Amino acid sequence: MLFLKMIKACSFHGLSKTGLILSLFFYSSLFAGEPALQKPQVYSNQENITGWVMSEKLDGIRGYWDGIRLYTRKGIPLHPPPWFIKNFPPFPLDGELWSKRGNFEFIQSVILDQTPGEGWKHITYNIFEVPNEKGDFLFRLNRARTWFESHKNTHARIIPQIRIKEKSDMEAFLKEIESMGGEGVIIKNPDMPYHTGRSPHILKVKNFQDMEGVVVGLNKGKGKYKNIMGSITIKLKNGITFKLGTGFSDKIRHTPPQPGSTVTFKYYGFTKNGIPKFASFLRMRQD
Repeated sequence: MLFLKMIKACSFHGLSKTGLILSLFFYSSLFAGEPALQKPQVYSNQENITGWVMSEKLDGIRGYWDGIRLYTRKGIPLHPPPWFIKNFPPFPLDGELWSKRGNFEFIQSVILDQTPGEGWKHITYNIFEVPNEKGDFLFRLNRARTWFESHKNTHARIIPQIRIKEKSDMEAFLKEIESMGGEGVIIKNPDMPYHTGRSPHILKVKNFQDMEGVVVGLNKGKGKYKNIMGSITIKLKNGITFKLGTGFSDKIRHTPPQPGSTVTFKYYGFTKNGIPKFASFLRMRQD
């Protein structure tokens, strides 16, 4: 219906056929919808991962390049400076917009700003997949590597992939990443063709689990947190609600996530009532 109204409006104002097409393209780009991407499952320690590849799980904002522009994992259009995406290919890429470990709030504030600022100079695009390309994983990734070898862009990088000879290789790598403040490891079956959705052939490995929930209430603190936020009440997708009171900086306690916003927290299993154990706040998500 909205497209029909646009067509009538364009005809009324004498807009050319080319202008109409460009207008419709612009309109559709604003409402592109959530892209169909790969999603990892959680490593259960039961899988045979010999021969798989591993890489660090970067704690940034996922960026999907559709051959024309960048989007978040939810399909929100991003607004990087033109120089940041200079020489990007005409084919899709999937990667992480990132700066350094433990810097998520800065990354998010820079990337989700509709007016690109100087912060983009500290952001890199770390590529871990070439969607819809034929061939196995390393063959697909090599297409991106080959492209950027002849189309230089200092902010585009290919995430190194390390072959797993035995499970102890992955365990040692995870320990190394976590010792440096990293979040975890992604392991992937390199022989699989490209596919979308949650997959048993792509696994995230961490010593804790994480989950998202929606804030439904703010609770005042006591003692040193008197007159500021002491905890937030979170509602999970399954309808369970609980209070989350640890992991917050003083800054966040003074300006807490508001009801309706989405937060990520880490936890270590569940109670018999389905409440996440030892839950601790990680970050607010806006992507």
